[in-house]
Amino acid sequence: MTMRYFFSAEVGRVDRSRVHRWLSEQSYWAKGRSREKQDAAIDASRNYGVYESGTGEQVAYGRVVTDGATFAWFCDVFVSTEVRGLGIGKMLAAGVVENLEPLDLKRILLSTGDAHGLYAQYGFAPLTEPSKMMARVR
Repeated sequence: MTMRYFFSAEVGRVDRSRVHRWLSEQSYWAKGRSREKQDAAIDASRNYGVYESGTGEQVAYGRVVTDGATFAWFCDVFVSTEVRGLGIGKMLAAGVVENLEPLDLKRILLSTGDAHGLYAQYGFAPLTEPSKMMARVR
């Protein structure tokens, strides 16, 4: 299965219109996000994708916001409904973790409503002191 797909950290490979459609129409966290806002997020982040080997078609996306020294936020993770259950999310998470490893970051955070088991395989765990975390939500 995985030979049919490959991971890439090349921002030039990102299918921006596809990613925008996925996030603005199908995600539970970014519904209605404008294309301009999504493009700005891509431009200000490290971007990752999984692609079909034969066609180069993008089948998954994720991005990381980081200072490159101490902290990162792994976000906007989306796997196309057509390939869910094929290990694509695992390929994406493993690739991102491996890509960030040389930065020796103290903390990588993410938020998920439904993939706790997936991320646990790559070292993510619930916050030990969630009461210390706060958010200002618009």
